[in-house]
Amino acid sequence: MYIAPQTIGFDIDCVIADTMSAFIDLAQKEYELTIRPEEITSFKVEECLDVSPQIIHAIFTRLLEEPLESGLEPMDHAVSVLTKLSLQAPLTFITARPTKEPIAHWLQNVLGESVFDKVNLIATGEHDGKLAHIENAGLHSFIDDRVPTCIQLAQNGFQSIVFSQPWNQGRHSLPTVESWLCIKDLCLGKDTP
Repeated sequence: MYIAPQTIGFDIDCVIADTMSAFIDLAQKEYELTIRPEEITSFKVEECLDVSPQIIHAIFTRLLEEPLESGLEPMDHAVSVLTKLSLQAPLTFITARPTKEPIAHWLQNVLGESVFDKVNLIATGEHDGKLAHIENAGLHSFIDDRVPTCIQLAQNGFQSIVFSQPWNQGRHSLPTVESWLCIKDLCLGKDTP
């Protein structure tokens, strides 16, 4: 399978940004809670962790409002692959985050000004609101870690690809990618360094 760079869009949290690791780190540093990645078996974290919903909410609020200050890092190889993709076409990121500014500042910092200048960033404020934005952006493919989003897109004729995470294992029959190196192979070819 080959996907033209100008036709693909990306979710941000747990696709571009390693939000799970940042959540685990903040839980440890600020609340002395030890959480292992394999314990997060549901997209709704409160359903799988024995942690106060108030603490979960507080951590996610920090990650939403202060991603840079909270220590949010990009996924392995995301920056290098996005940089290469940006040489082929503008980058489209569609996130369920409620506000655009904090994550825009984070993206500008991690991607650098020249790549960020080629970013079309859309904050929908809801997980189920991405379809119309993907259509309006003229995309044909989208990568997300949330299975219901991917299923909705596939049912509406889009090439929907699940970014593999512990909470989406065994919950779908859609194509998956395990890493940004897999995305590089899909969009730029296996021979691209």
